Amino acid sequence: MIKYILASNSPRRRELLEQVGLKFEVVSSHGEEIITKQLPHEIVEELSFQKATEVSQKYVQSVSTGKNDTTVIIGADTIVAYNGTIMGKPKDKADAAGMLTQLQGNTHQVYTGVTLIILAPEGRKTITFYEKTSVSFYPISNERIAAYIETGEPMDKAGAYAIQGRFAAYVKGINGDYNNVVGLPVARLMNELFSLKLA
Repeated sequence: MIKYILASNSPRRRELLEQVGLKFEVVSSHGEEIITKQLPHEIVEELSFQKATEVSQKYVQSVSTGKNDTTVIIGADTIVAYNGTIMGKPKDKADAAGMLTQLQGNTHQVYTGVTLIILAPEGRKTITFYEKTSVSFYPISNERIAAYIETGEPMDKAGAYAIQGRFAAYVKGINGDYNNVVGLPVARLMNELFSLKLA
């Protein structure tokens, strides 16, 4: 039996895994995020590894005692990068406005790092990867940005927008995996699991 654990409380990530039919439990990580890297793809890989590692500690014992055949922990982290600036979740409305003002009318990149920690009777295996998607926005007026922020939607999103929400009105185009922008490159994730014969 394979048990899947999503080390994230993100409703978007839950929905994406449910969409492809994966049965899983949610065990959110709560540790402090420590960033030692500088490049966007290295940052998301590092943070996804931290999340998966923290949650994996709860399952090491049960695997070693044979209670579960295999446990797969899925950690993920998403950031937005534009012109060398890394954008996580906005701290407040002013921060959200600043992010969206920079992004409007331009093209930026969304990076999601994913770490799989596989705990099996024969040992532990860790796989970390990332996906990058370029996203272009139409120009957006200050008034429309302010109105969007008032909906509350951007406050827990990297880059202060939800491509699958109201902000779809301003997305000119994307190059890459759409689901990566939502928060999880689910096709790449499943492909990794398929190749390991874990799904």
